[in-house]
Amino acid sequence: MNRAEYLAVKNKMLIKGFQATSLADYPGNIAAIVFLPLCNFRCHYCYNKLLVMNSPELIELDEQKIIEKLSQRKNLIDGVVITGGEPTLQKELPEFIAKIKKLGLKVKLDTNGTNPGMLQQLISKGLVDFIAMDIKSPPEKYEQVTGVKPDLDAIAQSIRILLSLKPENKVDYEFRTTALPDLLEKKDFVEIGKFLKGAKKYCIQQFRSMPGMIDDAYENKKTFSLDELKQIKKEFEPFFEIVELRAD
Repeated sequence: MNRAEYLAVKNKMLIKGFQATSLADYPGNIAAIVFLPLCNFRCHYCYNKLLVMNSPELIELDEQKIIEKLSQRKNLIDGVVITGGEPTLQKELPEFIAKIKKLGLKVKLDTNGTNPGMLQQLISKGLVDFIAMDIKSPPEKYEQVTGVKPDLDAIAQSIRILLSLKPENKVDYEFRTTALPDLLEKKDFVEIGKFLKGAKKYCIQQFRSMPGMIDDAYENKKTFSLDELKQIKKEFEPFFEIVELRAD
């Protein structure tokens, strides 16, 4: 299925998961999570295989019922995380987020940055408060990590959009990379640092082995040690205002 087919898959939001409360997915906020299926990447270590493949094993949830649940919980949570899959593949996303914003809730979007047009639209309309963009690797390794031939120009455009955000946009952001020795060497992180130099925040995420990944061979792959990740973090610090390490 190509990108155009993804974008036109249905004339309504496809929702395949909902979590009422999370303390970890939206920095500084208590949030609900809405999970959207479909993705244009096939990252070997992705643990959301059923969402990425839009598996029939996952029950499709009614959009209106999700909005009703959020309305019932709006005094218990600060915001909503919209994740996937790749949420920006669904053309109905702005309309869906607008309904959430009407409840007075913040919105955090997780994205791989392949749809800069959608990203700019959401920012321009004031529909997002926080954007977390995954940076899979240095540009030359993207195909190796994602399992597809990505549009690097689109990804670079999304990066530029986030780097150019002004205080009046009222949108916070972070870039983040999953650290896995089989795919990324330490020197690759330096290249990522140069690529994103000047960004406000960058997060290094420790790879976690678990069942149900896109590529079963990655279920038992070795991860970087905490000491190794701390060293990578130290090398990153000259490039960013904030460098955060997310590890067990």
